[in-house]
Amino acid sequence: METSSAFAGWLRRHRVACFGLMVLSFIAFGLLTLDLVRVVDANANFLWQHGREGLLDGGLRQLLGLLVTSIAAMAAWLLFKLCETLLLQALSR
Repeated sequence: METSSAFAGWLRRHRVACFGLMVLSFIAFGLLTLDLVRVVDANANFLWQHGREGLLDGGLRQLLGLLVTSIAAMAAWLLFKLCETLLLQALSR
């Protein structure tokens, strides 16, 4: 039994909008993850070298910001996958 949200139902009925949203979410994911691994590595090295002082000097705030960016990137990826799945289902019928 398949359950569906109102949003997914709307996307099923509006395939062009679904495709546009898929493109936008893919771009958002790309922009949000650009150099993310490098920045997280630099932050981890900074915190490792400076310890508690590094945390108090803004390292913790930056780490939390990177976590928020990672969560936003994952939300963009999930939106992309939702649109992809709905479009593939529509095209395969």
